[in-house]
Amino acid sequence: MIETLTHHELTADLATQIIDQALAAGATDAEVVLYEGDEFEALVRKGEVERLKESGSRAAGLRVFLGARAASTSTSDLTPAGLERLVHGAVTLARVTSEDPFAGLPDHASFGKLTGELRIYSNDVDDLPAAERISLARRADVACFAADPRITNSRGGSFDSGAGHKILANSRGFVGEYRRSICSISASPIAQSADGQMQRDYWYSSARSAAALESPESIGAEAARRTLRRLGARSVPTQQVPVVFSPEIARSIVGHIFEAANGSLIYHQSSFFAGKLGEQVASPELTIIDDGTLVGGFGTAPFDGEGLPTRRTVIVERGVLKSYLLNTYMARKLNLHSTGNASRGISGAPGIGAGNLFLESASPLPPASVLAEIKSGLYVTELIGQGINMVTGDYSRGASGLWIENGELTYPVEGITIAGNLREMFQNIAAAGNDMVFRSSVASPTLRIDGMTIAGA
Repeated sequence: MIETLTHHELTADLATQIIDQALAAGATDAEVVLYEGDEFEALVRKGEVERLKESGSRAAGLRVFLGARAASTSTSDLTPAGLERLVHGAVTLARVTSEDPFAGLPDHASFGKLTGELRIYSNDVDDLPAAERISLARRADVACFAADPRITNSRGGSFDSGAGHKILANSRGFVGEYRRSICSISASPIAQSADGQMQRDYWYSSARSAAALESPESIGAEAARRTLRRLGARSVPTQQVPVVFSPEIARSIVGHIFEAANGSLIYHQSSFFAGKLGEQVASPELTIIDDGTLVGGFGTAPFDGEGLPTRRTVIVERGVLKSYLLNTYMARKLNLHSTGNASRGISGAPGIGAGNLFLESASPLPPASVLAEIKSGLYVTELIGQGINMVTGDYSRGASGLWIENGELTYPVEGITIAGNLREMFQNIAAAGNDMVFRSSVASPTLRIDGMTIAGA
């Protein structure tokens, strides 16, 4: 019988009790995830609190195996009766599912977790009073209006935070748990020019600790600067020119490399990286790394969604594809080994997720030097819509930004589309900046890609 659970007793002992219950019900193997978390959001616009939300959640997810049959169930009812229904439901479902020869938990020898202080949780996030959180949001919004009289409106300043506690256990002896916290301040002003044109932009700061956040005044001022530089935007003629992606936009290019190396897409032949291990797939200047071990990282954890220790994986080294990203299931299908990239939510089987994904350049340059040799080109500050085919690599997205003339940023541009093919785009990355900053789990410096097509006026 599973013991009675009070609100503050989400423990590793409870996880192992659920495992024991599943084995007693007939499962040959079992894995359980317990999660509890809290979220807070404050949005202040023009001095008034427009949205204030605080929520908490607690849930359990169970995956059971009956030989080569597997099934998953989840619940937010953590009473003894609710957890017994969880176990019964999972075992009952497993009896009627089809056999899958690749299903099953990782081998015993694979399990493990990082030791040492990873600095992914800080209690100063939870300790920050609600009034102070609202004040931080308000100060960011006020700073936008203080920057320039052309800032006439705002979508608001916000403070968001979250903290979570995760426990993973299985019938092969693994038990692990960790806590993570995150908080952010953002601002999104709206500017209006003398002729009535309106533009908007944003800026933000994220951190594991409230003490590590940038000041709301600096965030509001930067959001205003980014918004004001968009006033007077116009289109440009259709042409083929170098395109420079600002760091916050270049993250998406790094993300596409992760997608292309995702073992699930590789197995289903849905990625243009399929069959390319050991081949040159990008510029020799570039190395792409996924590292779940970075101290303080937004994607750092002591173990992955299956209980394997997180690790550093070089995906692309000097342009050569070195590794796919895999969980145990896809590794078995591809006759490879897991890279510790199992991503596990509460429900369902593990997927594949990144840790801290980033790009390194062999010859990083100051951002001004990335622009310096461009006679005409586009500096992208926003991408719109989705137009990416991971099978063929075809790439087409709406964009806006700043026009480059003789190595300098000149006037704002909008109403255009940039197009190319990711196979060629990765090869044609001609320069990278030295300005990479982690603001999320994916980071990139400024990137210059030559030979893209701009469809405009």
